Amino acid sequence: MNAPTGQNALPLELLSSEQLQALYEKGRRGELPCPICGELVRVKIGIHEAPSYLHHTKNSTCPGNTRILEASKQETFDYKEHNGFRIPLARNINGTTDSATSYKAHQTIKSKSAFNNQAPSPAKMRDTYISLLAEQGVELDKQQHTAAVSIDGPLLVLSGAGSGKTRVLTVRTAYMIVERNIDPRSIMLVTFTAKAASEMKERLLAYPGLGSAKVNQLVCGTFHSIFFKLLMFHQPGKWQRDLLIKWDWEKEKIIKEAGRQISLDEKEFAFDQALQQIGFWKNSLVFPESIKAADDWEKSCAFLYAKYEEYKKKTGKYDFDDMLTGCYLLLLENPDLLELYQQRFNYFLVDEFQDINKVQYELIKMLSAKSGNICAVGDDDQAIYSFRGSDPSFILNFPHDFPEAKIVKLTENYRSSHEIVSAANEIIKRNKNRMKKTMKAQHNFAMPPVMFFPYDEEIEATMILTDIQDKMADGANPGDFAILYRTHSMSRAIFERLVSSNLPFKIDRDAESFYDRKIVRAMLAFLRLSIDPHNQKAVSDILSSLFLKQSVLQDMKAQSILQDCDYIESFSHIRTGHAFQEKRLRMMPKQLRSLKNLRPSVALEIIQKDMGFQDYVKKRGNEGSIEKGSDDIRDLKVAAKRFDTAAEFLEHVDHVTAQNKALKQMAFKENDAVQLTTIHRAKGLEYKTVYVLSAVDGSLPHDFALDAHRKGESDALEEERRLMYVAATRAKEHLYISVPQTRRGKTAHPSRFLKF
Repeated sequence: MNAPTGQNALPLELLSSEQLQALYEKGRRGELPCPICGELVRVKIGIHEAPSYLHHTKNSTCPGNTRILEASKQETFDYKEHNGFRIPLARNINGTTDSATSYKAHQTIKSKSAFNNQAPSPAKMRDTYISLLAEQGVELDKQQHTAAVSIDGPLLVLSGAGSGKTRVLTVRTAYMIVERNIDPRSIMLVTFTAKAASEMKERLLAYPGLGSAKVNQLVCGTFHSIFFKLLMFHQPGKWQRDLLIKWDWEKEKIIKEAGRQISLDEKEFAFDQALQQIGFWKNSLVFPESIKAADDWEKSCAFLYAKYEEYKKKTGKYDFDDMLTGCYLLLLENPDLLELYQQRFNYFLVDEFQDINKVQYELIKMLSAKSGNICAVGDDDQAIYSFRGSDPSFILNFPHDFPEAKIVKLTENYRSSHEIVSAANEIIKRNKNRMKKTMKAQHNFAMPPVMFFPYDEEIEATMILTDIQDKMADGANPGDFAILYRTHSMSRAIFERLVSSNLPFKIDRDAESFYDRKIVRAMLAFLRLSIDPHNQKAVSDILSSLFLKQSVLQDMKAQSILQDCDYIESFSHIRTGHAFQEKRLRMMPKQLRSLKNLRPSVALEIIQKDMGFQDYVKKRGNEGSIEKGSDDIRDLKVAAKRFDTAAEFLEHVDHVTAQNKALKQMAFKENDAVQLTTIHRAKGLEYKTVYVLSAVDGSLPHDFALDAHRKGESDALEEERRLMYVAATRAKEHLYISVPQTRRGKTAHPSRFLKF
């Protein structure tokens, strides 16, 4: 690569991440002139090619090499000579230099097997009704047909990703009612979402021989909706709708009140995680009196669980989990009532069987005990909800629990291209605790999956945004795209890039803004106070990290009046009775005031190490959980690298937080917006193009699964592999897997799931 004559140029692909991103932002704002012709240019950082710059004027005849851009004379980089170019050196927060980062080209994932374009064997239509459906375009392959007409006795339908399980369930239901003349009132069709139940009813209404009268007689709905109706019928006074505890904030209020009895700090103890643990126990039919706490955390959760149940019993209130446990206990304690419903319902169809938990399994098992006519449809390779009590063992042990069970495997994938299906097969086949099956694709009209290698989270987000914009320029719709991630915190960079792009996008409504997370908010409070010494909210957010109670805020208010000083200075007047703590507090004013004049990345390092914040994070007690405070600190430092001043960074933080809140109030049609969501939330959905973020060890698979694996426990790692499989099989035409070279400021290693 040669520089243009007379030009002092540098190759973009050898810049550091921060420098490359800074040039990208300049170009986006229209502040980057071409060094050769003077026209405005923008920097393109995409997936399929090395970084380059493009003229804003498409017809530009500028002879400059698109990979070369002159360093602005206003930049203050240090340089080194490299192959005839002067390369700017990145500077870390300690003032030493890091060498520039080389661009790494993307790789395609080639299939290990050739595409067989032979269509699946069609079913031999011996059934009048199935033939009639086929004439109307509702066709079944041989496997689907077997599943649809095998009515009597237990049946396990292993429905691989994209194999048409909804069609099988609806055709099977219609076949039972029309062809077999089974009373629809004796059929229970259980789904996991109201949306799925609604979709199935819509399909049934479109089938011949089924009018609304018959479809409405069918008992179809979610576990909660079906069994709650049963409870309301038999115990109407106990299960009144106005007694339902609907929201998590209501539950938190109850257990926080209980937590005061054992001195749990509301700002320190993770009450939201405690609620999740309580829900896990309850759905596993583990009640307070039978809990054997493994550690102090579980001991506290068990106490809160007991108090929560006491509160509900005293007030007569109930929550969503009670709808299932209440029905289970009602049937268990009333054998005559159980027998009544065993006679009423003769056929059970359960969708997403791999996702059921203990109480759901026991309910279906109890009700189907006499008829034995249970059709369980699911895929053990997509069992990803262990955190809420789901267990793949229910589907794996189905042949044991129902010895006469017939097993049908749906292995034709009608959603994804051959190359995507092949890659997904390679990912999942290494799991040991699974029922063996290999999916086969029905088309191969798309490109192979792509692994790309951004330097860090910031460049990753920019590359994805560029690729979406390129595809939209070629006619794609925003709703064609999904960006999937393991945890909400991973969406920070891509969310910020989309906010600045003006592209329509939506994010899960319960996704907390990264900058609203407790650890992040507390760390940012130091910066806020350094800029505004009278910021009372910032002081309140800081106190816990200094191991001070909130009551100290009143003392600081008093001192600020008596000493005629701001909140920063009032730290030096706090008396705690502990000499070491008071000495540290006397040092606070000088340290705090210095922060506003530093680059935010430097300031955050000082807050973490010199002002004791990392001690607070270690003692906070959540370092063993899936959401670590130390990870939030690393993510925050990556985010801060782009900014020169604390004020500029905080302005950005406030803008992004406001955008997050505003976005959740907006309603987009399904095809009108790019979807940002966790892999868990994406299950059951499909998109033309899918981007999977941060496929590196520690992210996917998550750290907690790797820790368990090192201790000899394999279940968590196998579920993480299933998560990767689910993510890959959401894609119909294009699958992009991001493998960052660094993650949270440290060298990253490609996910062990990507060893094809």
